Amino acid sequence: MEITIHSIIHFILEYFIFYYPLIMSLIWIQGSVFFFFHRELDDDYEQLPKTDYFPKVSILIPAHNEEEALPSTLNAALKSRYPDFEIIVINDASTDNTWGIIEQYMAKDKRVRGICMAHNAGKAAGLNAALFASMGEIIVTIDADAWLHENAVAWLVHHFKGPRVGAVTGNPRVRNRTNLISKIQVGEFSSIIGMIKRSQRILGKVLTVSGVIAAFRKQALLDVGLWDSDMATDDINVTWKLEKRFWDIRYEPNSLCWILVPDTIKGLFNQRVRWAQGGTEVLLRHKDVWCSYKQRRLWPVYIEYVLSILWSYCFVIFSIFCIINIFFGLGLPYVQFLPKFKGAFLVVVCMIQFATALSIDMRYERGMILQLFWVIWYPFFYWIFTAVAAVWAVPKAFKHRKGKFATWVSPDRG
Repeated sequence: MEITIHSIIHFILEYFIFYYPLIMSLIWIQGSVFFFFHRELDDDYEQLPKTDYFPKVSILIPAHNEEEALPSTLNAALKSRYPDFEIIVINDASTDNTWGIIEQYMAKDKRVRGICMAHNAGKAAGLNAALFASMGEIIVTIDADAWLHENAVAWLVHHFKGPRVGAVTGNPRVRNRTNLISKIQVGEFSSIIGMIKRSQRILGKVLTVSGVIAAFRKQALLDVGLWDSDMATDDINVTWKLEKRFWDIRYEPNSLCWILVPDTIKGLFNQRVRWAQGGTEVLLRHKDVWCSYKQRRLWPVYIEYVLSILWSYCFVIFSIFCIINIFFGLGLPYVQFLPKFKGAFLVVVCMIQFATALSIDMRYERGMILQLFWVIWYPFFYWIFTAVAAVWAVPKAFKHRKGKFATWVSPDRG
């Protein structure tokens, strides 16, 4: 059969745009179910893990203009049932009363200490400064809006009995459910993010720890040169640095952390652009994994992320072609948004994925299966939204200058 440009485009449309998310969905379903029955079923997040390993823990909380969110975050962290911990809050040149709140808590509880940055240098720079001031063998990082479950730290730490464990990521839960945008994210954190981490753990390589709740062995962070202060997403980058040095990265679903998510289109778009930009920056910075056979276990993860970017570009480009055809009838190749068989099959698999994930997560939050009503909007809204964000973010990543501080502003907290 003669290969033409038209046949190549047809192949992309038929086999990549539709079947790539289908295949990944099937992988996530199988991986998460296997993880649940083999590593999760017998645990109870409401009970402390059975262990006699209690190294000192330093909880680091970077904050920039977080006077509203910080008090409840500190209150929750101080209720931790872990026997030996300290809290270090990093005030990254806030212009509100963040430092005043930190001083109040330092005066009330000797476990709380503060670091005041003179200039806004970004989250990673603040974490690096706090690490050198910390006394803990294990470093736990959380966002300034995160409410730790009282057993969360203990569930993270018990993994570090293994000498090659470099980091453990926890299980973020959405606490603000004020509108459709935030309610969809409840299902997303369960059926997309949680499933991916379970599957990646089974396959051997967790792509990223969650910046909102993660624990690190201090020795491992020192081994890889700490966090890079010039990356848009410090969490993804430090994970890859650890993986390249052969530290083990794990996922602990019993380590719960309640967070606020964006509930506006602008806030959500800015967040997803930052995530996509950070992921692309990591691919560019760590492309040297292809130069060493020892890094071969990272190759599938690298390829999968590249394919996700290519999928976003294909989806957006051919969707634009579809719109042009509707209004101008130019006959451009386009995505058939409602194909009879493939579309129906993809929707069914998507619903199975959502139902499986929400069923698993009912052990952490009763009534999660009811969120299925909201997550059905994910394919129609979020696929388009995240694809556009990725297309927007990739050029930003290529223009990124190495060595420039990745500073921040307070995000949309819902």
